[in-house]
Amino acid sequence: MPHRNKHGHHHKRISKSREWMKTHRDTDRNSSARDAKTKLELVLKCDSAGSIEAAAAAILNTAGNDVEIDIINSGVGNINHSDISMAKTGSKLIAGFQVNVLPGIEKELDEHGVEVRLYNVIYALTADIGDIAKSMAPHIPEEEISGTAKVIDLFKSVRKGIIIGCEVLEGQLSVHKHFRIISAMGPVYDGTIESMHIENSAVQKASPGQQVGIQIRNFKKAKKGDIVECYRPAAVKKSTAWQSTGRVIRK
Repeated sequence: MPHRNKHGHHHKRISKSREWMKTHRDTDRNSSARDAKTKLELVLKCDSAGSIEAAAAAILNTAGNDVEIDIINSGVGNINHSDISMAKTGSKLIAGFQVNVLPGIEKELDEHGVEVRLYNVIYALTADIGDIAKSMAPHIPEEEISGTAKVIDLFKSVRKGIIIGCEVLEGQLSVHKHFRIISAMGPVYDGTIESMHIENSAVQKASPGQQVGIQIRNFKKAKKGDIVECYRPAAVKKSTAWQSTGRVIRK
């Protein structure tokens, strides 16, 4: 199997395919992060104006890249009915520093699903709000690339489709794994490796430097210089995001 033609066009195509992969993944990751950004909107009540300033600054500093924290209202004094009304327009969370709630307000909190968290130490307040924000952060799944190869030759198959001759560049190609073919313009095929052969022998895996044939049914658009990428689909992470309990929690 030839590695490239005398003009080096295969290497040019490989470079373009790799450039597409890097650019596409970086753009996808950044775009997903922007689109999935979450906002935690809360009401802050403190015992003094100085406490509000210190607590607000500390809370906003806990925000990460994936979660924005917005203090939609703040004030001095115990938590009252107007605070509940304001919290309902946001994430239904009221944080109180060295204050209390008005007597009999628990029923209204329960009715509107607004949670109050009370703190006496500012570090406990910021750490707790930071944990809540982190729990709300969207999970952006990423694929695991297990191996890449370049297409160095193409063969007609007695069945439908073609056999692509590949040289493994990195990682490992494996039977039954997901794979895609990437041209200079992007992916042109996605499927599962059903079988691989080295010479006339069936193999389960192929490592860097080995040349292997992969049969593809009902597809004839692969070209020399394309990239073959073996990957594990992104797993969806299951996590529990904070939800308002509609009650008073003293920390």
